[in-house]
Amino acid sequence: MTQPIANPATATPATSAVVDLTVVGGAGHVGIPLVLAFAESGMTVNINDLNQAALDQLRAGHLPFIEYDAAPLLTKALAANKLVFTASAEGIAKTGPVIVTIGTPVDEFLNPVHGAVQRFFDGVLPHIGDDQLIVLRSTVYPGTTDWLASHLKRLGRKNRIAFCPERVVQGYGVKELGSMPQIVSGTTPEAEQEAADLFRRIAPELVIVKPLEAEFAKLFNNAYRYIEFAASNQFYMIAKQAGADYQAVMKAMKHNYPRARSFPGPGFSAGPCLFKDTMQLAAYSRNQFGLGHAAMQVNEGLVLQIVDDLKHAHDLPNMTVGLLGMAFKAEIDDTRSSLSYKLKRALHMTAKDVLTTDPFVTTDPALKPLGEVVERSDILILCTPHSAYATADFKGKPVVDVWGYLKNANVVY
Repeated sequence: MTQPIANPATATPATSAVVDLTVVGGAGHVGIPLVLAFAESGMTVNINDLNQAALDQLRAGHLPFIEYDAAPLLTKALAANKLVFTASAEGIAKTGPVIVTIGTPVDEFLNPVHGAVQRFFDGVLPHIGDDQLIVLRSTVYPGTTDWLASHLKRLGRKNRIAFCPERVVQGYGVKELGSMPQIVSGTTPEAEQEAADLFRRIAPELVIVKPLEAEFAKLFNNAYRYIEFAASNQFYMIAKQAGADYQAVMKAMKHNYPRARSFPGPGFSAGPCLFKDTMQLAAYSRNQFGLGHAAMQVNEGLVLQIVDDLKHAHDLPNMTVGLLGMAFKAEIDDTRSSLSYKLKRALHMTAKDVLTTDPFVTTDPALKPLGEVVERSDILILCTPHSAYATADFKGKPVVDVWGYLKNANVVY
């Protein structure tokens, strides 16, 4: 989460409670599973976040977004007084480690914005004690961890710096934090040891590497997944142009063939991490990451290919198109970087009207009930394979299903 620095004149006073850990951006998608995992381990955690509405929801015992298995932990942590809520940089506790969930953002040209990271830390450093461990949690541009250590040294600071990347699946962070190895790195042996001791409380296993290696591990993981999805999407488009049933092709490829067991199916590859992290790696390699650039063209181009194909097969200017699912993946409510919205914009240029629906998303006022979208649409497109659509009645309307998810619908593409 990119957390801007609060105006000191309006900042909330620092908490007087003694806490074991502060998570900056703790009310966000990366922060909440982490906060609850550490609270469950017995620590008192300061949730520090500028999003006052999210803090108020958490304090009232409600999650601001879907995070499976988190609700019972939140109730338990609140009952045990294990959570402290602060809404400004001044609220960062002066005791215990500080985990920062800010990553390196990208600009409108898809280049990493290094200055944003420096501005963030220059703003919060006056509120962090000189002896506190600082842990970077979100994706950072390679070399950022060592740069931060050098930057703080030039400022005369003695903070220990670590990078311990988050790698959990959206919506299932609580479960995966307790079942997956945690990568740990530190810029000094002392930082590495302190970070290891911290994450040993919640992780079943630690993998210790150097900071640059940890940064690459996070980027390579996400870029590799993105490339895998691109390979399947490219194959899908090739099969489609040839008139072949790609689902039949995949069945032939994978049936009792262990080397193809993990090959993914086609679909919209999106969200706040995979594309951005592939871009970070491409920028680091001076735009020589050909596989990454090709993957971006394929995955981002899939929705445009769908529109082009529909234009040739249907009278789109006189049709209303209904989009099923606006979250970036199934069974969650997060729309960040969702390709459903790219498809919506493209269709607005060609279709008579575009209607949207999603059973989970609550932040988009344009969404309509599923029944209304089905009734008013001439053709439907399955954008997000939510389980609710598997048994939905589409009234015999034609449905575009790139995913191969629907079994009892009038699939036309």
